[in-house]
Amino acid sequence: MKEKIVQTAGRQSLGEFASEFAHFNDDVLFGENWNNDDIDLKTRCIITVVALMSSGITDSSLTYHLQNAKAHGVTKKEIAAVITHVAFYAGWPKAWAVFNQAKEVWKEDIDENMSTKEQYQASIMFPIGDPNPYAKYFSGNSYLAPVSSSQVSIHNVTFEPGCKNNWHVHHAKNGGGQILICVGGKGYYQEWGKDPVLMQPGDCVNIPTGVKHWHGAADDSWFSHLAIEVPGEDTSTEWLEAVK
Repeated sequence: MKEKIVQTAGRQSLGEFASEFAHFNDDVLFGENWNNDDIDLKTRCIITVVALMSSGITDSSLTYHLQNAKAHGVTKKEIAAVITHVAFYAGWPKAWAVFNQAKEVWKEDIDENMSTKEQYQASIMFPIGDPNPYAKYFSGNSYLAPVSSSQVSIHNVTFEPGCKNNWHVHHAKNGGGQILICVGGKGYYQEWGKDPVLMQPGDCVNIPTGVKHWHGAADDSWFSHLAIEVPGEDTSTEWLEAVK
């Protein structure tokens, strides 16, 4: 499932002062050009970093695009190779400036000799936990870690890339439902009859009772969310068919 790039910085910063520029920035540059399928997002991110470095742009815009590159799969080893290569054509001082920013963006990267699971665990603050006891309702591998068992039940649910849970419905006589808060990676939430909703760290979804839905990881990313069970009377979960 292709991620759609959405940008609002132009209108937020310049909407009243330069509305036409804000329109070109948000709707044309990011809304159209960045969503063009002729170049994949990872390649587009690298090209943008190279263009800014070559122009000597080392302000917050470069930091943003370095973070964007990392978010779309550019590794510490790859960005170091990119900056080194461009240094021979754009200039050594520019490379030093960009390396200083890149080191900050990738400073929390972990040992590449670790397993992908260990690397992902090092990138999030909540434990991945143990293999999910509800595995029969999931396509792919998932994990469950209790965060709170009193007052309100909270679990961190982690999905390996491509893993999804089945369509399901939360039931309750009164109250009930569930809240999801993404704490790592990238995934999707979808209600029956609606388009999937992208979830990234900080995104929150409120799921009322009686709504058929699923959630799971993007094909190219691990995904973790806190699952907060809303207290209710006679609560239950009805598991249905797998997502196709």
